[in-house]
Amino acid sequence: MHKKSPTVALFGGSFDPPHLGHEAVVKALISQSEIDKIVIMPTFLNPFKSSSFAPPKKRLKWLQEIFSTYKDVFIDSFEVQKHEKVPTITTVEYLLKSYDRVYLVIGADNLKDLQKWYKFDELEKMVTFVVASRDEIYVPKEFIKLFVQADISSTSLRQTMNIDKLSAVNAEEIMNYYKEKNDN
Repeated sequence: MHKKSPTVALFGGSFDPPHLGHEAVVKALISQSEIDKIVIMPTFLNPFKSSSFAPPKKRLKWLQEIFSTYKDVFIDSFEVQKHEKVPTITTVEYLLKSYDRVYLVIGADNLKDLQKWYKFDELEKMVTFVVASRDEIYVPKEFIKLFVQADISSTSLRQTMNIDKLSAVNAEEIMNYYKEKNDN
């Protein structure tokens, strides 16, 4: 019988594009002693958006390149392989087959809309929320606050394409992709 690993942090998102802010979150998670593994889960399509800029498989590949040397950090293609929007609760149920406890990592910007998430009341009972916060945003006491020293937004990054905010591993490839998209 397959033995479950005790704990995992689920860090999901569009990662469109992946940037140093995402790396800062992973590095902060690595320092959390109660977390055994980190699963980075790119969405096929964000449930609150109608499209993405880079295709899912490209974003998956970029994440694999960026995090390939990180110990106990895994890129999971579960949502990408579904070829549709996947509610977070479905992904959590998938992970609970292999892990005893799931820490769900969200950005502080998600706090205001958390109640709108599909089956939020059930989800809240299944996970421990970890809120990656860039600043002094109030985080409810029942959530774990993970302070992250990075103020980078994928939306603004797609517009400015500041290579200094991208991972050195594949910054040029990512920058060129979005520049080409913006030119069309």
